[in-house]
Amino acid sequence: MQYRKLGSLILLGLLLNGCGPQEPVVTDTALDAASAPAEAADSGIPEYPIEDFMNSVSYRGASFSPDSSKLLVSHSRSGIFNVYAINTDGSGEVQLTDSSSDAMLAVSWFPEDERFLFTADQGGNELNHMYVMEADGEAVDLTPGEEHRASFLGWAGDYQSFYVQSNERDPRFFDVYEYQLSDGYPRQMLFENQDSVYPDDISPDGQYMAVMALSTTSDNDIYIQNLASGERVHVTPHESDVFNLVSDWSPDSRFLYYSSDEGGEFQRLMRYDVTTAEKEEVLAMDWDIYSGRFSREGEYFVVTANVDARTELRLFRVGDIAAGQMTEIEAPDLGGVNVTSVSFAPGDELVAMYGSGSRFPSDLFVHEMGSDSAPRQLTNSLNANINPEHLVEAEVVRFASYDGTEIPGILWIPHDASEDNQAPALVWVHGGPGGQTRATYNGLIQYLVNHGYVVYGINNRGSSGYGKTFFAMDDQRHGEADLGDVVASKQMLINTGVVDPERVGIIGGSYGGYMVVAALAFEPEVFEVGVDIFGVTNWLRTLENIPPWWTAQKDALYAEMGDPATDRERLERISPLFHAENIVKPMIVLQGANDPRVLQVESDEMVAAVRRNDVHVDYHVYPDEGHGFRNRENQIQGYRAIREFLDRYL
Repeated sequence: MQYRKLGSLILLGLLLNGCGPQEPVVTDTALDAASAPAEAADSGIPEYPIEDFMNSVSYRGASFSPDSSKLLVSHSRSGIFNVYAINTDGSGEVQLTDSSSDAMLAVSWFPEDERFLFTADQGGNELNHMYVMEADGEAVDLTPGEEHRASFLGWAGDYQSFYVQSNERDPRFFDVYEYQLSDGYPRQMLFENQDSVYPDDISPDGQYMAVMALSTTSDNDIYIQNLASGERVHVTPHESDVFNLVSDWSPDSRFLYYSSDEGGEFQRLMRYDVTTAEKEEVLAMDWDIYSGRFSREGEYFVVTANVDARTELRLFRVGDIAAGQMTEIEAPDLGGVNVTSVSFAPGDELVAMYGSGSRFPSDLFVHEMGSDSAPRQLTNSLNANINPEHLVEAEVVRFASYDGTEIPGILWIPHDASEDNQAPALVWVHGGPGGQTRATYNGLIQYLVNHGYVVYGINNRGSSGYGKTFFAMDDQRHGEADLGDVVASKQMLINTGVVDPERVGIIGGSYGGYMVVAALAFEPEVFEVGVDIFGVTNWLRTLENIPPWWTAQKDALYAEMGDPATDRERLERISPLFHAENIVKPMIVLQGANDPRVLQVESDEMVAAVRRNDVHVDYHVYPDEGHGFRNRENQIQGYRAIREFLDRYL
């Protein structure tokens, strides 16, 4: 959302969601790719080639220009993310960056002219820098240097300066700098981080900053730092495990809004009064509330919640903030789709938002607040070659696991799958480990389903979105308790009647990739194939090589996964590399050479070990990718290779 500030929402999963795989350095065995849709034998629905799915466009960000006539976004139509200006009247767009290698991601227009901020790393190494694009088209690096990363922390309340956090002084800690808008963009350090906290939202008056301190992935604290005096106030003292997330400051800088699961299973929206130190509940639901944020001018308040793997948006008109007066009003209607990433224009007269569904990626809409007219759709992200009716609607499905625990997940079934025409199936394991498979569009999943594969995106114990007890159920039981859920999901798939019991595989990226290899190593006869996308194989090495910028969450990761100094035996027990001799089923492995989280050596050694078993492994390494592939040509090659591998072995 584009407000005064963009708080740095901390995602505590070690290895994250995101999968995606110019030419691979290492490959073997690939079939010829189909270049045009082939009609499926029974349904009459064409089988679309991977190019059609990957030529859909991914959009990110939405920042209004000073006159509200344009939105600053990033999209992937060129094959990699670049920055564009999209006219809010729907009359077209202008490309503003022209990268063919590194993804350029839009951040924000300047408040009074058409300079803008954007960020980019180098080949997926996650060492992002912050840039200003000048009016003459020259890009200025605001955070020059090497081996450090920086990110935008928001605009000052008067929009005459902005904040950036960077670990350039010490790779372990993120300091906060304030940049002026004058020539050369002079800056001063506002906050020198000496104690491994995460800087977060700065109040509109510039007096306070929220900071977060982590204990575990289920337990943390929020403090308010007085930037002038250095005094720090503890907002969330508590006993037992409580997880808190900063949401926003009120426009008058009096209240800090945050979400917390203290006293219950789910995140409630709270606020803290800096003048009285009192806390009160703002809103509670039977699901996690992601955030509550004010519009640019403070006229509206937007709440988002994670409702059974879909995003629910609620909109309020703000009255007397001190009295907590907010009146819920009807949110702009996008036809029942998920509405996310809401941002307001100067004056709060226009609002931009993304809408998505199971069968189409996120599209950008703009709406005039108070108008009865429907929101204007500015983009059409799904490739025109694909008929959305040929794609599959996601369905939430739950089953009882090995110990009776109810496990949720998202099921996609091909149109022509039936008891008389049973299909192969894949258990899709998300990253994280505390991630969540969502009931939204996923190009790779729809591609596989379109080619005849049932896909079940399991939200095994340890997944987010289902309460803090469920989230913590896999702590220091990874590769054991959660793997049991994955194994149990196979029978659920068989029980649908449309899945061939002899043709069930497993696929996942990052932590999900770890679960793939763990399943093949520890339950070697359950799944017929494995698709590992940059998965951890040796927890000892991964935890001993945490990037320096994760220092603030290192202890939290160790509390969840185990400390290699004291828990070596268990970490070795759950690391597939040390049990590779058990693997007997074929695999395909995709890896980015620049991945700072799951090092390439993880995949190199695993592939070599499995091949020593005389077991087939396809291996693809991408020299210009990191943790999550962003180059379209890599995605096309990698995803096609996955499907061809599955066609051959499943």
